[in-house]
Order: sequence, then structure tokens, then C-alpha cells
Amino acid sequence: MLLAIDIGNTNLTFGVFDGAELQFTFRLTTNLPRTSNEFGEAIVEAISRHNIVEDQIHDVIIASVVPKVMYSLVSGIKKYFGRTPYIVGSDTKSGIHIAAANPSEIGADRIVDAVGAYEMYGGPVIVVDYGTATTYDLVTGDGVFAARVTCPGIKISARALWSSAAQLPEIEIKKPDTILAKNTITGMQAGLIYGTIGQTEYIVKMIKKESGIPNIRVVATGGLGRCISDATNAIDIYDPNLTLQGTRLVYEKTKAFEEKKGKTGE
Repeated sequence: MLLAIDIGNTNLTFGVFDGAELQFTFRLTTNLPRTSNEFGEAIVEAISRHNIVEDQIHDVIIASVVPKVMYSLVSGIKKYFGRTPYIVGSDTKSGIHIAAANPSEIGADRIVDAVGAYEMYGGPVIVVDYGTATTYDLVTGDGVFAARVTCPGIKISARALWSSAAQLPEIEIKKPDTILAKNTITGMQAGLIYGTIGQTEYIVKMIKKESGIPNIRVVATGGLGRCISDATNAIDIYDPNLTLQGTRLVYEKTKAFEEKKGKTGE
């Protein structure tokens, strides 16, 4: 089995795969400091709830945008699973060509999202990830990561409201029944959700217009992506596990490259 790990600014998301099938997922918070033993014990405990033991995990791959947790996490995996994890980077053999002046600027999460969307749903494709930041990435029909847009995420915007405006309260982020809000809380909810819907529709429209590719499939993921995708025709597919599936696909491509390299002796 493969353990795929997506390390975001808010959560570490773990997925256990048996072949191409995602068996289960679990999460840990990113901002809680942990030692290698704490990471190892937490992962072992989580997989044991699903009757999986350490020896059944034959490989591990990590896509991370939070460098500070990597040393302890990688050490914990080596210690408890006896595996050196693959680390996704801009030089990883992903099958996606990054058309950027500095490819190392592209986060591992965006790489695996692009791979997942392109391989599973075809190209050209716009990948929208409603995470800590909201990101829009264009992958062309021939697999080129051609453009990217980055916006404040919904939670970042919400925190900015209630931390910067003294009279605005901390609220639950959800779509209100109507944009015609009658109180402060639903007014904030309307601004956050409908504002993001409008942002999505405009950015997707402009990417299609300026790229000259009108027929582009739009695939969304991320924790709050369902709320947005259900409210707009700009999104064609919502896949909550896109990042983990993309990480698995990158692993498979990396292994295939290594096997080919081994056979040719290059």
C-alpha cells in the first residue's frame, strides 16, 4: 500500500492507497509542533484503526508547502515505517511541463493538483484549489503548466474581517440562503461566499479568453470547494481527493521513470 501525504498550511492530509483505490484518509493540524516520534505514533495509530500495520505500507510520497514540518515528519516515517519517502518538487518526473521562468516557485500542491486533473479528466484544464489560498492553474492540452493565479483563501479573508474590524464577529463560513442579508453574520457570509463565486467566474472567464482556449474543463478541489462548485456553472467537476490522487499519480510516474532508467542503465 502507498501512503500519500499532502502538507498544506492548515492541515496534513494522509491517504492510504491500495493500487489506484483510495482506502481512507485522515488529517493532522499543521501548526502543532511534533517530534518524529509523535508523527510516527500518530500515523501508526491512525492506520491501525483501519486494520493496517506498518509493514503493509510499501512506499510513502509527500507533497509539502510547509518546509518546517518536513524534518520531523520524514524522520518519523523512516523510524516507524523503514521507508525513505519520495518528495514532490519542481524537478519530479510528473509528466507535466512547467512553463515558468523559475519552476521551483511552483508549490508541490499545485504540481500534484495539475497532474491529478490532467491525468484523470484530460486537458486543457483549469484546476481550482480552495485551500489556505485559492489557486487557479491552467494546464494545456499537451500537458504544459502554462499559467497560475493566486488569491487569498476564504478562511484568510474571513480572518482578515474579524481580526481587523473591531465590530465584526468570528463566524461560521457557509453559504447563506440569500445574498440579501439582514444581519451582520449573514452579511459577512454572503460577502465571503458570493464574493468567491464571483471571483471564480471572472477569473475562469478571463483565463479562457486570454489563453484563446474557450473549451477548458474546470476541476475544483479543497475543503470549501463543494460550497462554491454547487453554486456556479463555472466549475465542471468537484473532486475532494484530487490532491491525494495527483500525489499517487506522481508516485507512479516517478517509479516508472526509475524502472526505465534502471533497465537502460542511464
